[in-house]
Amino acid sequence: MTYSIDVKSYKPAVITVNEVCFSWSAEAVVLDSCSLQVPQGEFWMLLGNNGSGKSTLLRLLAGLLIPDSGSIVMPHKTGFVFQNPDHQLVMPTVGADIAFGLVSENLSPVQVRKRVQEALDAVNLLDLERRPIHALSGGQKQRVAIAGAIARNCEVILFDEPTALLDPDTQLELVAQVRSLVKKRKLTALWVTHRLEELDYCDGAFLLKGGKVVAQGEPNAMKQKVLAAERQ
Repeated sequence: MTYSIDVKSYKPAVITVNEVCFSWSAEAVVLDSCSLQVPQGEFWMLLGNNGSGKSTLLRLLAGLLIPDSGSIVMPHKTGFVFQNPDHQLVMPTVGADIAFGLVSENLSPVQVRKRVQEALDAVNLLDLERRPIHALSGGQKQRVAIAGAIARNCEVILFDEPTALLDPDTQLELVAQVRSLVKKRKLTALWVTHRLEELDYCDGAFLLKGGKVVAQGEPNAMKQKVLAAERQ
């Protein structure tokens, strides 16, 4: 199934990037006056060749890097799902890992347990609350990372090629579940990918080239732009 955007509807932007520049050095410019807006409650994807600046932009949005110039407006609570979930799951069991992300919120044990179970239920992993992290599949680990963001009541979740290490069936299962979560929980998501089949699940996409957004629009149109560029 392919989803499309209703261009007649208007939703306020939850993610706003305005003329952002970032470079590692004078010779290594990564982002060059990059601008984009992601509407509230929608699932957008970020496309581009290796070196186009996709992952760097996501890290700027997450506050892991600071732009050289320009502005970024984001909600206070933003979740980040890495390409390799082993880089962010730090506790020995599923439930403990999600609870660890709630330490700074000064919740009671009962409140923590409730948040953990609700988040695991949202990603269909409630029966794995006590499962050791090392015993999970790659797809299950990614869902635990997503549950961590849900437990913290994040308004936005950023995904840095979360299906890159998964098998084909699990890839589409994960992207479909994220699509469902965005709509059911009124989240906003930005997902970095180079897999065109994943576009069938999003509301729209941006194409990044040379450190700036060169095209944006509904999934089918963006898929055709990418395929046309590859044929040139």
